[in-house]
Amino acid sequence: MQKNRTFLLSSFIASLILSNIAMAQYIWLNDKGIKQYSDTPPPKSVPRDKIIKTPAGKVRGAETNAPSEANVKSETNKLEKPVTLASQNEDFNKRKLAREEAERKAEADKQNADAKAKNCERAKSYKQSLDEGALIMTRSKEGERMPLDEAQRAKELADVTKALTNCR
Repeated sequence: MQKNRTFLLSSFIASLILSNIAMAQYIWLNDKGIKQYSDTPPPKSVPRDKIIKTPAGKVRGAETNAPSEANVKSETNKLEKPVTLASQNEDFNKRKLAREEAERKAEADKQNADAKAKNCERAKSYKQSLDEGALIMTRSKEGERMPLDEAQRAKELADVTKALTNCR
């Protein structure tokens, strides 16, 4: 029984030590895009954007002087992770949604422009009828047809002229 406890305790301590060592690893992509794992820094020829992970507190070029914690965090934030198929798919879906939204907006703008042009054409035609003095009929509250009198014609002409200011 004592041997089991000793074995368990020693294996637990060994796992703690080994996990600490495993945390102090560098991970970078080589020229072929394959991940490289090492406990030593990558060669100087490896570009900074290809380095995926560095141990906390170690930044390339700062071995001689101790880096501040803010520098270490900003340095690790600058390191970009490699593009995965999932992130490519996510980017594609975002672009697809943006394109569809732009198409919907363009279609709505076109429909609004067409409706405005149609309303402007109607207003121009109505103003021309009012200017020429053509007989224009309206309906009373009881539903009887009545011609516009001069006061109503002047009011309608002012309203149409105001509406046409937006048509230019």
